[in-house]
Amino acid sequence: MDLATTLGWAAQRHPGRRAVGGAGRHLTYRQWDARTNQLARALEAEGVRPGDRVALSVTGGEPLASLHLAAQKLGAVSVPLSTRFGPDELGYCLGDAAATLLVTDPATAERAAGVAGGVPVRDVAEIDARGADEPDGALPPVPEGEVSVMLYTSGTTGRPKGVPRTHRAEHSAAVAHAIQTQQRQGEVVLGVMPMFHTMGLRTLLASIVVGGTWVAQPEFDVESSLELMRAENVTSLYLVPTIYWSLLHSGRLGEVATLDRLSYAGAAMTPTLAEQLVAAVAPTAFVNHFGSTEIYTFTVGPDVAAKPGSAGRAGIFSQVRLVAPEVGAPPDALVGPGEQGQVIVSMGSPEAFAGYWHRPDADEKAIRDGWYYTGDLATTDHDGDLWVSGRVDDMINSGGENIYPDEIEAALARCAAVVDVCVVGLPDERWGHAVTAFVVPAQGIVPATAVAETVAHARAVLPSLKRPKRVIAVEAIPRSGVGKTLRRTLVAGEFEALADV
Repeated sequence: MDLATTLGWAAQRHPGRRAVGGAGRHLTYRQWDARTNQLARALEAEGVRPGDRVALSVTGGEPLASLHLAAQKLGAVSVPLSTRFGPDELGYCLGDAAATLLVTDPATAERAAGVAGGVPVRDVAEIDARGADEPDGALPPVPEGEVSVMLYTSGTTGRPKGVPRTHRAEHSAAVAHAIQTQQRQGEVVLGVMPMFHTMGLRTLLASIVVGGTWVAQPEFDVESSLELMRAENVTSLYLVPTIYWSLLHSGRLGEVATLDRLSYAGAAMTPTLAEQLVAAVAPTAFVNHFGSTEIYTFTVGPDVAAKPGSAGRAGIFSQVRLVAPEVGAPPDALVGPGEQGQVIVSMGSPEAFAGYWHRPDADEKAIRDGWYYTGDLATTDHDGDLWVSGRVDDMINSGGENIYPDEIEAALARCAAVVDVCVVGLPDERWGHAVTAFVVPAQGIVPATAVAETVAHARAVLPSLKRPKRVIAVEAIPRSGVGKTLRRTLVAGEFEALADV
């Protein structure tokens, strides 16, 4: 199914039900359907045609969501770009996408103006005003095989890669998300994850699929998020672990009495944080979603409370294997139970992309014989559930042994003297690479004490091979806008040590 039909049919089922709440404009489903029809015609009046790429450098909230849906109705390709991109990255993506139009807001306009080149630039308020003068009424249907959106990967290494996704893939992923996170009809969700990331789009589209209310918040702020959640009676959250950590440490998460469904993705969650969330919220559903921009679902851990850290089993539209982690391993090079392997996922999933935008080199590396090579490492336990152990690129070879950071991080995160931790391999004359732990001291703990207690904790809980040979206290662990740890920043020496041993 195409996404224009998805919204149109939701409006027929629930015309008077509130579709959009939160910060800014509030809309029923009928009003949202009409507004996005008008915005689609406004884009058309700006010269956008079916198949054209519309770049959206807009902070978030209802204006961005409505423009994204309007592009779907016109048959154009929405290209939401990270508002954290610097001028070079923004300019690169505009040129790479060959955008027909760039829409900005006051927060992004100045940065975009210097790199737009020949791409026409419009403020979101201009498009909004133009749409108000356009007629309502459905537009011609869009084939589900047409491209709906192109997301650019975060670019933690090298240039960002464009990931085109069809209407069919986006709708399938939204349906899978609704089922796998146990969403109910009329669910009220917080729409705070950025829409340049697959999690933000999934929250939006799954809310439409279940006839729910999408509570818009352009950017996360712990106090305003909690106030919105209380005022709007939010029932379900889908966030990255770093945002959960902030909500939990406010001490007020338990005040959101209606909240009973939690799900997370984007990064690993420590067992300690999972246990604290269970204690604070007592959710009836708590789900770990493991996937990517390219194929939305790999596996789903349906009960985080019972099995913290487990990524579970393949999603409803997915087929997953663990194969030898060596470069060039074929899809039938399966590893045995309990052995570490690279996660590969069938490209036959209706949630899958078809290949990167103008990047045959990336396709050759990631796609082989109908399988997508994720670059993630995992093992399976005696139940057949998946446990992600790191990235192929993050592996540390120390003294001839392969060591993976995630397991060490999970152990060190239980040290009471620290609130955050990241493990990398730093160059070392003796070991080749030395296991190095970067830690953020807990409130009230001086950096030297945090370092000393981390060392003592590591001796108590980790075998000697996996104990950090160096512990460094820092003010914060570097992360991307969606919570992914930027290990390469630390490896490159871009940190200021508060204490070091």
